Amino acid sequence: MPETASRTSGTANSRPCDQISFPSTLRLTAATTTSALPHRAHSRIGVGLAGGFYPAPHRYELYLSESCSLSQRIAITLELLGLKDSVATTVLAHPAGTPDAFASLRRAYEATEHHYDGPLTAPALCDRWSGRIVSNHTPDILRDLAGLLSGHTAGRPSTLCPPALTADIEALRDLLDRDVTPAAEPSGLSAALELLDCQLAAMPYVLGEDLTAADVDVWVALTRLDPSDILGTHPRLQDYVRRLGDQPAFRGGSEAVPVTAGA
Repeated sequence: MPETASRTSGTANSRPCDQISFPSTLRLTAATTTSALPHRAHSRIGVGLAGGFYPAPHRYELYLSESCSLSQRIAITLELLGLKDSVATTVLAHPAGTPDAFASLRRAYEATEHHYDGPLTAPALCDRWSGRIVSNHTPDILRDLAGLLSGHTAGRPSTLCPPALTADIEALRDLLDRDVTPAAEPSGLSAALELLDCQLAAMPYVLGEDLTAADVDVWVALTRLDPSDILGTHPRLQDYVRRLGDQPAFRGGSEAVPVTAGA
């Protein structure tokens, strides 16, 4: 398989997600015990080196879920950091459409926890050397992509995650996950969109003059809304979505993880 491989298959019932957990229905043999790893794997790249997860090109693979907002954030971040040729990606659609991808992810979970009997959760970062899941916690995956996997350290941080803006990025992410979703309360959504519109009144990006991880989060959140929520009454947001969408990294990330507009 090429070092960067994307196995995809369409499905008529694609849906957005915060994190997708697929039933582990493709095991070759039935598990006999309940796993101690129900949903979360929390290892880090270069943290706790006794675990062996050192940064190395072509060592890691990402399992992403079609029509998943977290997966789309990761795909765009890969493009922005120039990592798509050194970190492989596999996109999961419907189990019947991507059986090899599901079987591979199942093997990774079983290698991580003997007789694993939990759901197959994506996004997930897998170590191809050991076959184990490193993490299925999206914030940690994003931090590792912008950190050691792209050659950045605390002394030389990525421009996507400047230390001075860490708290603002996290606070904005919480706001988006709560109030800028198709299922958000109308009053909360309206207030959040007004806040974002004001942020863009005097600066090209939501946290200043430079594009950061916050812009990836905001762009993905806005593109998942009904267009009537942001068009017309929020022309700055409309322009922002179009402007970022014209950038190759945002186009490439959206192609890697297809999304149903307005879903």
